[in-house]
Formats: sequence, structure tokens, C-alpha cells
Amino acid sequence: MNAPLIDPFARAITYLRVSVTDRCDFRCVYCMSEQMTFLPKKELLTLEELDRLCTAFVDMGVQKLRITGGEPLVRRDIMTFFQGMSRHLDSGALKELTLTTNGSQLEKYADALYAAGVRRVNISLDTLDETKFAEVTRWGRLPQVLRGIDAAQKAGLRVKLNAVALKGFNEPELPQITRWCAERDLDLTWIEVMPMGEDMGDTQRIGQYWSLKDVRAEYENHYTVTDLPESTGGPARYVRLEETGQKIGFITPLSHNFCESCNRVRVTCTGEIYTCLGQEGSADLRAPLRASSDGDGLLKQAIRAAIGDKPKGHDFDYSRQQVAGKMTRHMSHTGG
Repeated sequence: MNAPLIDPFARAITYLRVSVTDRCDFRCVYCMSEQMTFLPKKELLTLEELDRLCTAFVDMGVQKLRITGGEPLVRRDIMTFFQGMSRHLDSGALKELTLTTNGSQLEKYADALYAAGVRRVNISLDTLDETKFAEVTRWGRLPQVLRGIDAAQKAGLRVKLNAVALKGFNEPELPQITRWCAERDLDLTWIEVMPMGEDMGDTQRIGQYWSLKDVRAEYENHYTVTDLPESTGGPARYVRLEETGQKIGFITPLSHNFCESCNRVRVTCTGEIYTCLGQEGSADLRAPLRASSDGDGLLKQAIRAAIGDKPKGHDFDYSRQQVAGKMTRHMSHTGG
């Protein structure tokens, strides 16, 4: 029952991303509607159920666990979950426990996260302009996020910024954001905007799309850019800017499909498993989880069946000025 998880294309599944809530204190334009209808709390997995689910995956060979949302740190008592997961770090079964956050709550939780064994965090930050930050997040407060970044670094957490490349929005800020990260010893990864969210029309999505091929070309106008062979186990490809020594990542789900090395699956806060971010197919893990309170045999059986249906890849495409492979679910539902 605890044999490693291998998908139909001989890829070992060692990386699990789990959303612990669909709620967030921001309303980023590429992630949520401004007036979101959130899930009834009874549909969400409890913290105890999340612990059992993640433990089952660790038993089956998952070595990296990333906690996402929504904004994971707005979930009540979430630190008890992180503290529970630290036992798998202590045993050596889990190699890394980390999270993706908007940074709004890091000033409060950075020290506790470090104490629970978290050593790296990804912070979503698309602009350093306070007015534009309020525009893209709708509800966000940039100074609060910047204090969170300071708190995370002070606590000993390695911080990586994830910036969604948005044409005409943060395009002019590329040099400034890059210098700012260099001054603070922050890693930086650019991400292409993905066609997810039912309220986002095709014209608006295409208008936002800034290919990372163009982002790289912009770097090459200012720096000597060297490809790096390393991988952190995710979809990013990395380069080094020789003049500063910085490592810059590129996640390119549209201009370059990265599916051949996919080692990850996502589980939503309601217990749905998505074995591909860019496919609608999912399976329910909540029912077998709740049906097997005295053991996890049914849950592990359901996990293995879902991995057996993992597709070869996704179909995001903006060619010919139309959005192919579009997902109607919001990014906040699946988990960033």
C-alpha cells in the first residue's frame, strides 16, 4: 500500500501541493473575482483531515510538501498543521515543507514557520509600485507585504519572489524588481499568466500575456545571461545574470510546455486531487478519507487510482489569438 507513486508515463510523484483554504485577504485579478463566493466551511477538510491526507502521501513517497491557498496563513489555527507536519521532517521521510503566500501574514507567522521546520517560502509579488499593487491585488497593502518579507528574512527563511509577467503592467519594472531582489538577496521567478478563471475573457487574458521569451530577451539587453542546468524539482528553468550573480527563474506553461518532468499533484481544500494544473479532470479524496477514519487503506487506494489517470501534459495555448486549454476554475480553488 505504501509503494512509491508512479504515473502511467513512469514519472515518480514526489511533490504534493495542498491548498488549505480557498479564502484570501487579496483579490488578485488573475486569480479571483473581486466578489468571490467562497466554499461552505463544512466542505473544507479539517486540519486533522489535512494531516492524515498529507501523511498518507508521505507514506507513499512524497518528499516535498508545499502548502498553498487562497492565502494559507489566513486559515485559523494553521500553525498547528505545520507543527504536526514537522514530525515527518524530523523522521527524514519529508525532505521539505514550504508554502506559497502573498506575504501579508508573514510578519506575524515567520518565526513560528521557521520553528516548524519551514526553511523556504515563495511570496507572490508582481510590482513594487504601491498604486499598481493595490490595482492588481484589489485589496492588497504593499507596505504590509514588505514588512512580511523583512520578517521572513530575519527569521532565517529563504525568500523567493514569484512575479506574474503582465504585459503593460509590470513590464517597465523588470530592471527595478531585479535590482531590488539583488540588493536584498531574494530569488526571483517570473511566471506566465495562465488561462484560469471563468470571469476572465479571452481578449483580456491575451492582452495580459507577456511571453517569458520576451522577458528573457529583455534581460539579455542588460545582462550577460547564462543558462543553468539545475532544477528545484518544479517547473522552473533558471539562468544566472553574470553581472550580479543572481539566479532568475522562468515558469513557462504557455511558451514552453514543461510536462515531461512533472513530478507533482495538487489537492484542493475540499479534498479533490488534480493530477494536472491545466486539465479539468479530478478525483475525490474526501469521501474515502472520511470513510476510513480507523485507517487509511481506502484513501491510499483512491490516491493510487488518481495517479494512474495522470495525463501526459496540459494544453495551454495562446496562439492564433485565442485561448486554448482554458480552465474555468479559479487558481485560488486549485491552489497556486
